[in-house]
Amino acid sequence: MQQGNNEIKEVQFSNAELLPEIVKMMDEGHTVTLRLRGYSMRPFLEDNRDKALMAKAKDLKKGDVVLAEIEPKHFVLHRVIKISEDGVTLRGDGNLGVEHCTKEDVRGFVIGFYRKGREKIDKTNGLKWRLYSLVWGALYPVRRYLLAAYRRIWLRFFKPI
Repeated sequence: MQQGNNEIKEVQFSNAELLPEIVKMMDEGHTVTLRLRGYSMRPFLEDNRDKALMAKAKDLKKGDVVLAEIEPKHFVLHRVIKISEDGVTLRGDGNLGVEHCTKEDVRGFVIGFYRKGREKIDKTNGLKWRLYSLVWGALYPVRRYLLAAYRRIWLRFFKPI
């Protein structure tokens, strides 16, 4: 019996093309694993290395990491820092500025992350992630200096996997 050629081919799409389809899948009740692109969630999540397991957004609360459409076809995966009647304020862990959107613009909710090529998930409701979130949030006043040291020193000697 002859075996077929089962070569795996990786294809990359722009976020503007891919993320609306991901949102449709989550709206249909599926969970989706997405390889992360960008540097806004540094230092703990890296571009093209880590993955997020996401589901349809529900019961939003401060500290959640969400996929939000902040402008038409412009999505971000950032942490909720404030929820008000007017909307939601988001900030990437590697960012100093904020973005704003409505609650309806929050399209997905991160259940957990696959970091550094591991197959075991770091759940966002687990002790490890909650502790990291608490500490990193409290360090906001000095985050600028920590991120600069990370970029200039840490990344120079320890490139992400």
